[in-house]
Amino acid sequence: MLKYFNVYFWYLKISRMKKIPGIQSFCAFLRGVNVQGTTMKMAEACSVFSKAGMDNVSSVLASGNILFSSGKNKNELKKLLEKGMSAYFGYEAFLFIKDKKEVESVLSKNPFKADPAFHIYGFIGIEGIEKVLMQEFEKSEKSEGEEARIVDNNFYWKVLKGNTINSGFGKILGRKSLKDSFTSRNLNTFEKVLKKM
Repeated sequence: MLKYFNVYFWYLKISRMKKIPGIQSFCAFLRGVNVQGTTMKMAEACSVFSKAGMDNVSSVLASGNILFSSGKNKNELKKLLEKGMSAYFGYEAFLFIKDKKEVESVLSKNPFKADPAFHIYGFIGIEGIEKVLMQEFEKSEKSEGEEARIVDNNFYWKVLKGNTINSGFGKILGRKSLKDSFTSRNLNTFEKVLKKM
């Protein structure tokens, strides 16, 4: 009986939290997770977020997309969560936080038509990063059908499947000088994130 009471109490707590003014739902998009030697379990990442005071914490896929709610602003959250992730996992963590409207914006403003032969990526990062990325894209060697566009400060990249890492632009994206400035996700990932926010 006690077990069921505890579950019910937890449900009430979460339900009330969602209704408190000032509490918002966010997604933290971590950079470089489970690539190039940086590996982590999403359950552990969620635990770090919970211990940092975040509520309603969950993950989407294994690429470092952590959903949570908080009353803090995004600048506070970024500093707090990057510090927590860096300390726990022993690496220099970078993450970029978006609310539901911002994730919706990335999806709705995609300028490219779906094509089974191509990946379409959306980029999120520091203010003005879309201009930097476009400058780098314009200088890079391009593969067949590869395109990039900026729509309302959102940067989008369309590239043939299998060419993401080996393309000229893909190699530029791995530069250490840019690691604290942005991260990217396939638009399918943004769609899955939005469905759970």
